[in-house]
Amino acid sequence: MERLVVIKVGGAVVEAADSLNSLLTQFAQIEGNKVLVHGGGRSATKMAAQLGIETQMVNGRRVTNDEMLGVVTMVYGGLVNKQLVAQLQAKGVNAIGLTGADMDVVRSHKRPLKKVTLAAGEKHPETGEVLNQPTDVMVDYGWVGDVDRVDGDRLAGLVGMGLVPVMAPLTNDGEGHLLNTNADTIASVTARGLASHYDVTLTYCFEKPGVLSDPDDDASVIHHITESSYAQLKADGIVSGGMLPKLDNAFEALHAGVGRVIITSSEDIEGKNGTTITID
Repeated sequence: MERLVVIKVGGAVVEAADSLNSLLTQFAQIEGNKVLVHGGGRSATKMAAQLGIETQMVNGRRVTNDEMLGVVTMVYGGLVNKQLVAQLQAKGVNAIGLTGADMDVVRSHKRPLKKVTLAAGEKHPETGEVLNQPTDVMVDYGWVGDVDRVDGDRLAGLVGMGLVPVMAPLTNDGEGHLLNTNADTIASVTARGLASHYDVTLTYCFEKPGVLSDPDDDASVIHHITESSYAQLKADGIVSGGMLPKLDNAFEALHAGVGRVIITSSEDIEGKNGTTITID
């Protein structure tokens, strides 16, 4: 089976010219089949502020009302996606920019009301009140999508034509609505959808060298995580916050047939010094 690499690049890397150029140079040098998935949340927040649109985050997730949906569509599907395509073309990569709505490659449904626990000091999403203690609230995330399926056959068809898909974190519900969807999830389901066609490696690239045992010490990389060690790392509070959904997506991808998952720095997209995720 031919190999294919899915590289997901985080928003912080996308918005730093030097680190982005380094990653795209490395990406262009990867031989064979490949897909790039990108975020762009910081650019969306900056654009929203310029337009006078308030950004609301709950548990690290962006609440996406009608106005914010317009912003993320412009930024993710337009500005960021096409800049990446143009830069890759300049490096000799025949890239094609896509959202999940294009060719209906990623179908989602609108996230229902969800109960979340907010920490003390966070703002209540409806009243704006600063909470004095942890509180359970029901949150309407707006036009946020949870993925139902990915059409790996259509993506594989593009790859088979010698094209390199560049995936923006937008999906559709089949009823005419775009949905803002987590980029780590897009990377995971893209890798899973292609796993029946290729031997897939999924690599999450961000500004840190891997999963860290101490967030303030870049030298504290945990080089190998299995499901059992992940459970212990969570129980001990060593791994928490935004790393949890990334690791959850990693294990879902492995169970769905993806060959290997790596979490690493944008300077090391082969993951030689990063974190390798495996099933026990």
